This record gives sequence, structure tokens and C-alpha cells, in this order.
Amino acid sequence: MKIAYIAAAQIPSTRANSIQVMKVCQALKQNEHEVKLYVPGRSEHTWGELTALYGLDTQFDIRWLHSWPPAHYLDFFIPAVNMSIKWEADLIYTRMLQAARTSAFYGYPTILEMHEVPTGKHGPEHFKKFVHEPIRKLIVFITHSLRNLCEEQLGEKIPDEIVYVAPDGVDLERYAGLPDAATARNRLNLQDRFTLLYSGSFYQGRGMQMLFDLARQLTDKQFLWLGGKPGDVEEWRHKLNEAHIENVTLPGFVDNASLPAYQATADLLLMPYSNSVAGSSGGDIAKVTSPMKLFEYMACGRAIITSDLPVLHEVLNDQNAVFCPPDDLDAWISSIQSLATDDALRVRLGSQALKDVQQYSWRYRMQNIEVAWKLTEKRVRHE
Repeated sequence: MKIAYIAAAQIPSTRANSIQVMKVCQALKQNEHEVKLYVPGRSEHTWGELTALYGLDTQFDIRWLHSWPPAHYLDFFIPAVNMSIKWEADLIYTRMLQAARTSAFYGYPTILEMHEVPTGKHGPEHFKKFVHEPIRKLIVFITHSLRNLCEEQLGEKIPDEIVYVAPDGVDLERYAGLPDAATARNRLNLQDRFTLLYSGSFYQGRGMQMLFDLARQLTDKQFLWLGGKPGDVEEWRHKLNEAHIENVTLPGFVDNASLPAYQATADLLLMPYSNSVAGSSGGDIAKVTSPMKLFEYMACGRAIITSDLPVLHEVLNDQNAVFCPPDDLDAWISSIQSLATDDALRVRLGSQALKDVQQYSWRYRMQNIEVAWKLTEKRVRHE
């Protein structure tokens, strides 16, 4: 198929939505589809500039379209839809509700991938109208919880035949053959100490204060915090210095291509979410999130300690992770100390996580979405 992907993500960028879009497009191309990604931007970038940042090895076509920020993407998604149709795409794939509505207006086959509940003055109304558009369409939700919340907001059930639930994924091939933690630490010139690692953004609700408090209490452990914007990294370095905490290393943002090598240094991988989690575009995503780092952690084959958010149970369970109440420092310390002295349990949890993540590769995800899309064709023909 010829698939036009329309995304509001900034390319290049270190944001999770940007990385997710690029991973999806690569997987579509690897699955032998012709892919053209349309994104807003004032200048184009070479493929060489993007490969390390996003951890890519399969090239696809990217078109940057000029967009004036005050226009709220009106000058982007309408031209992008028109260009997709002129290209004679078989399908328009998008995370933008505005683009999906425009595509539907033209009667074009559309997949809308949802990562958050529609918000704003017109978001819920536009989403409801898209659900009822008489076109061939599929709505992909990243979690069952997100679908349920959207249905609550609409006040009606979304027909099962236009819905598919697909959590985020991971490039399994990039995590194959990782060294043991001690070897990985040696390769990156890190101290060979019991290591607890966090990777991701430093947004509100991601657990940075919990990580700070854990490092202050567990002085015999080494902490590695990957990610964060430069300003956020410097702010936390300052706080650590003021508190005389010396067992935390903050490398800053690590290119996706190098991320597995860093994550492999961990004895324990941490996801200390709070009960409320800020998304990259604002809003609370604690009830609906499908974090990419979850699947990366699983692919590392290391033990995971995570906040006990209900949505995470869609992927994790007591056999492949340890759950702690959000913001309960004592519970986190107890779990870490217990796992630090139980090598067999850590190995068992990590091995099960690695086994379970095999079904969550980006390529497999997009293959499943393609199967769901083909079923919508049968339904349209039947009607």
C-alpha cells in the first residue's frame, strides 16, 4: 500500500511523540509499504541527521511543509491531506484529529491513532463526528483504558468493527545480544556498582522527586537518569549538588540508537510514575499511557519496578514486574532492597519480561493494525 502519514510532530526532536511517529513509519516501510511522512517544518533534514537520533535503519520519504504556529496547523494539515490525495495514497494515517476530519471530508480511507482523550473546546465534538463519518476508517487506541475514557466522554460506545487497540512497541533487534550489566557498565566507563536506571522525560509526574529521594536514601546504590531537556537536567544537577547527593549520573538525552547500551547497564529499571502524569502536550495521561520505555525496559531483560497504575497492567503483571504504590517512598525502598539481595528473582522477572515483550515489536504492531484495516474493507463491501 501507499501510506501517507500526517503528523504534527517536530522532526527532528527528542520528544516521545516524534520518536513514536518515526518508529511507526519505519515499521510500515519494513513491512513493504510505500510510506510518505508529512510534518510541519521550515527546513528539511538529511536522513543521516535522523538515523542515530531515532535509532533507524530503514529509510522512508519525509516531507516538511511550512507551517505558521499561530495558524494552529491549519496551514499544514489541509495541504498535507491534499498532497496525500494527489500522491494517490491508498490510506491516510494520522495522530491528528484535524487531519482525520479533513481526510474524512474528502471521503478518504483513514486510520486515526489516539494517544490521549480529545480535549479543548472542539476536540470531543470533532472526535464524535469522525466516529460517525461514513467512510472506511479505523481508530487505533494505544490502551483499552483510553478507549473506555473516550467512550465515557462521548456518552456512547464506539463500534468494535472500527476499533483496534495497539500498545506502543520496541525495535527488538536493537536489544538482541545485550551484555550483562557489569560488562555494559564497563563499556560506558561507569562504576561497577548495583545500578538503578530511569530513562525518559523529566515532565511532572514522571517520578523525578521519587528518584531524588531514593538516591538520597540508598547511598550504596548507583543511579543513572537518562533523558530530560538540557534545562531540566541542569536543574536536577543543581538540586543534587545542593543536597550533597553523589550517586546519580545524568548523561542527558541519549540518542535512540545508543539507548539499549545505556539501559543494559541497569540491575533494576525504574518507572516511578505519580498518580497524575503530564503528557508532552499537556493534560493528565496517567490513566491511558502506553510508555515506550516500558517496552524498552522489557526488551533489556532486566527486572522492572513500576508504579502501580491500572493501565500498566494491560502489559505488565506480577510475573514480569514489581509494583509499588505511586509516591510511597518506603514501599519503593523496601522493594529495591529486596530485589537487590535476590539475584534469582531479578533474573526471573527480567527473563519473563523479555519473553513477554516479543509480541510488542513495532513491525508486529503495524502488521496487526494492517490486519485490522483489511477487515474494515470487508465490512465496507458487505454494507
